[in-house]
Amino acid sequence: MPVHGVPRLTVRYSGLFDFDGLYAAVIDWAKNYGYMWHEKTYKHKVPRPTGAEQEFDWVITKNVTEYISFEIKFAVHTWDQRPVEVEIDGKKKQLTSARIFIVMTGKLITDWQKRFGGSGKFGQFLGKWYENLSSKNIGGVYGDTLVYRMVNLQALIKKFFDLQTKKYVYKGYLKDD
Repeated sequence: MPVHGVPRLTVRYSGLFDFDGLYAAVIDWAKNYGYMWHEKTYKHKVPRPTGAEQEFDWVITKNVTEYISFEIKFAVHTWDQRPVEVEIDGKKKQLTSARIFIVMTGKLITDWQKRFGGSGKFGQFLGKWYENLSSKNIGGVYGDTLVYRMVNLQALIKKFFDLQTKKYVYKGYLKDD
């Protein structure tokens, strides 16, 4: 099962934010684009006077074709996390004050069903031949699609933290945004 990596994307933020809203926004994005969501790990370390430390590992996957699959992994780490109650438009709302670091890594996985890899030497030969034959589509079409999806997701997270303009530079590139 060959794996083709894509660039690593990061987001850093320190301040007040709606953690539950961020969580819901990423899950909503995944559902809108047909990805499956899985929370692999959740660690909550004993709070210090400055706040708690948490680590999450999220994975979203999508089987794009019978041969190609996308996987985006998130490593989310927060420090000094503590709940803060604020008043917005006369209503009390629970927000989170923390430092957060999000790392997104993507993989384009070929032969995700292991049709060629597990069927002996001839099957592996056919798998290599098929991959060489369709290498332009794999890297040029599907690889670009995965990268732009990740950039779109990073832009959503940055917009959530109000870290960038409201315009998305690659909007419409994949003709479905």
